[in-house]
Amino acid sequence: MEAMEDDSLDIKDDHNHNYCASSSGSKVRTYLSSRLSDVTTVPQPICPPVPGGEPGARRGKRRTGGGSSSTGGSKFVDSDSGSESSEVSEADCTAPPAAAAATAAEGKFTLDSTSKFLLNAMAVEDYRKNHWPNLEMAIDRLLIQNPTDHISVSYAQIYSYVYKCVCQQHSELLYNDLTSKITSHLQHVSTHLQASPPENFVENFNVALTQYTASLQCIVPVFMYLNKFYIESKLNRDLREDLMKLFADHVAEKHVNTLMPLLIEAHSMPFQVQPSTMASVVKGLYSLRPEWAQLAPALFSGFIPQINPPAVESLLSDYAAHDQKLQMELSMNGFPRGDQSRKRASDDS
Repeated sequence: MEAMEDDSLDIKDDHNHNYCASSSGSKVRTYLSSRLSDVTTVPQPICPPVPGGEPGARRGKRRTGGGSSSTGGSKFVDSDSGSESSEVSEADCTAPPAAAAATAAEGKFTLDSTSKFLLNAMAVEDYRKNHWPNLEMAIDRLLIQNPTDHISVSYAQIYSYVYKCVCQQHSELLYNDLTSKITSHLQHVSTHLQASPPENFVENFNVALTQYTASLQCIVPVFMYLNKFYIESKLNRDLREDLMKLFADHVAEKHVNTLMPLLIEAHSMPFQVQPSTMASVVKGLYSLRPEWAQLAPALFSGFIPQINPPAVESLLSDYAAHDQKLQMELSMNGFPRGDQSRKRASDDS
């Protein structure tokens, strides 16, 4: 007991309740250390480094001398907020983390924005240099091919280029380049048709329409990803319909006033134009713009059903007279009715 009392007397208290322990009170220091370690440590805000010294230089100061301190040079541990160790204010410990977070977020946003811009610029440059030139070359070859010709084109490679462009968020750019390329081609076709003589105009128009339709049968499938993930989902349209509309706007509409009288004249004179050519042109015009059938109902009704209004019972005699007139015109133009000897006689005869 006397030994413990001697050790306890080594613990001294100053007027600020700052405890100091001499070198002889090792047992007390061990006891206090064990008791303090049992207390749950509360996380404290991280204070920024103090300019001009160590982060903890201002927290505790070594006191030397004085009658109350021991001869071994004791160390003081400040316990209350009014002591010299509390010179760092609470604002210094709490404000900087929020400010640092805001600064870090702003810097990260700026870095991410710059990085995205640079990556996007690099991707567009790669599209312009590598992807689109190969696609443009393939489109050129598909647009000028004849239906009977065989052109060696790697559809898998074109499909791969289109897939990469769509995945790299270049759908709008690719769609604009595709439509611009085809528009330029159709303008060249329209200029070529304008120079055609009247006797060959219907045939040349049919060649242009047939060739363009055959080209779309190759172009539309390889641009399937563009059609599915951009044109249908964002524009609510279809690639084939858009490309056919380009032909209607830049070729057919410019020449329909020249083409229609030639078709009516050829329809009135059998075999002046091949029937297959007539059927192809008339059906093609109707598929492009159904309202064009109203320009020549008699012409379109010969190739497309339900162009004329429905039959009326009161006009049956007029229909019969029209058929008889047509048969007479055909027989006068060298188309006999053939052998009628085996035909069953009518009841009226």
